[in-house]
Amino acid sequence: MTTETTTGTTTGTTADLTTDVAVVGAGPAGMLLAGDLARAGVRVAVIERRTAESPLTRAFAVHARTLELLDARGLAERALASGTTVPGLMIWNHAVIGMTDLPGRFPFMLITPQYEIERLLAGRLRDSGAELLSGHEFTGFDQDGDGVDVRVRRPDGTAATLRASYLVGADGVRSAVRAAAGIPFPGRPVARSVMLADVRLTEKPKDLLSVNGVREGFVFIVPFGDGWYRIIGRDHRNGDLPDDAPVDFEELRRLTRECYGTDFGMHDPRWMSRFHSDERQAGRYRAGRVFLVGDAAHVHSPAGGQGMNTGLQDAANLSWKLAAAVRGWARPGLLETYQSERLPVGRTVLRTSGALTRLALLRSPASRGLRDLVSAGVTRVPPLRRRVALNMLSGLGIRYAAPAGAHRWTGMRAPDVPLAGGGRLHEALRGGLFVLVTDAPAPDGWDDRVVRVAPSRPGAASLLVRPDGYIAWADEHPGPGDVERALTLWCGPARAAGLRARSPQGVSGRPA
Repeated sequence: MTTETTTGTTTGTTADLTTDVAVVGAGPAGMLLAGDLARAGVRVAVIERRTAESPLTRAFAVHARTLELLDARGLAERALASGTTVPGLMIWNHAVIGMTDLPGRFPFMLITPQYEIERLLAGRLRDSGAELLSGHEFTGFDQDGDGVDVRVRRPDGTAATLRASYLVGADGVRSAVRAAAGIPFPGRPVARSVMLADVRLTEKPKDLLSVNGVREGFVFIVPFGDGWYRIIGRDHRNGDLPDDAPVDFEELRRLTRECYGTDFGMHDPRWMSRFHSDERQAGRYRAGRVFLVGDAAHVHSPAGGQGMNTGLQDAANLSWKLAAAVRGWARPGLLETYQSERLPVGRTVLRTSGALTRLALLRSPASRGLRDLVSAGVTRVPPLRRRVALNMLSGLGIRYAAPAGAHRWTGMRAPDVPLAGGGRLHEALRGGLFVLVTDAPAPDGWDDRVVRVAPSRPGAASLLVRPDGYIAWADEHPGPGDVERALTLWCGPARAAGLRARSPQGVSGRPA
């Protein structure tokens, strides 16, 4: 394995703490990743500079694929109870991207503050046995062929070193891990001086999320379902004000009237701010034993609400692969598939969210008219509307490359099929293991890595489903040895039946 080493000196030859995986950042992606690892019996430490949860409502949309990931962790119902669901997104002059035709249990978008998702993931993290080092600041790392020395600053200002097998940067757009690894983060601004406000409205808009753009600017309205609304807007007449410029509430009301014909009785803003939207993506998601997830790997405009969703899906993709590497059964090249699978997804999200933003920024009447005409035409044709919702917003259309000759389902999201005796496939994924769905004879020896279940319909195709819910192998008529070969390829050699993963543990040792 090629390794890279950052410059600087370590705090000593002996680490103050040891763990299997160190995760920098306790945002949604970092907490989901760490919780998965701990549940798999991997020692994990989360390094977080903050000492209290953030009260800010940054992300607000949870898409169908992310709800499936939460369902596979027993969190979906509580997530749904924290917010409100909307059946689609209304764009430009009443064109609607509807989601009611999406496959699965979640044919809608959940609108809930990011901090509600963080609370669910934080509770799971605490219950899992992971170690949260709050008030600790990541300052650098050195890596070799056997592991990573992670340098941190304790709350009292003293230095410590954590020795880990792997390091994950989940520390956001200004990722210190990415900078220390020397990974480029190219890109450009998409929109500057965008206003944000959480407000009350006297007149209730339609329950759909909606965005509309006119010559003067654009406004995006998000209903949280608890009486509060997120307003996102840009007034082109103001130029590119800096992020710290105050937001004029009357200006936001006026812009909303220009976009919608009414300001809906907007009042009582609880906070307002200004930001700029960038499109950036890390040149690579891995540097030796160091990985990037979430905003540390990619950042894009909020159009379509993809940011938190993409980060959580990054984490779900990486967690089981790191667990396999730590526990010694990862097949050769498995860790390399994190980048090969997730970097193209990040690139696609940048393109689609960027396209929505640029459409909102159109100022020419002719361009806006063409945009409205094409959007209305696409969203009125059910197959096209479904394709847009499936591939551009929900995340359900994501699939990963399959080897030549593989079954056509390989790499696809596994549908939540019913199982014999009751239950669903996504419920079977809650153990964090592979799920083998088959009524064909299956060998013993993988009980620590695989849950075996039977389909509710006799004779249905056999599936081996990865812990992140994607199909690793499928066969409609598996012959003798086919199931065993699939298990060996994806889950390593057989072990004694009944062998289970070791109990979750945190780090060994404590800062002095």
